[in-house]
Amino acid sequence: MSLTMIIAMLICSWLAVAAAMLWGVLRITRRHHHPAPPATAPEADETRSQHANAH
Repeated sequence: MSLTMIIAMLICSWLAVAAAMLWGVLRITRRHHHPAPPATAPEADETRSQHANAH
């Protein structure tokens, strides 16, 4: 086998392994993902507060 063919096969095999690992990680994260409950808006205070104007 020529050196060019060996390098091409190494690169292709590395890409195949990287794609398989990425697919596995995405599959695991999609399976174990729990959607967060919607955040509730903080209720407004009935008393008005004076904000300090510091410059």
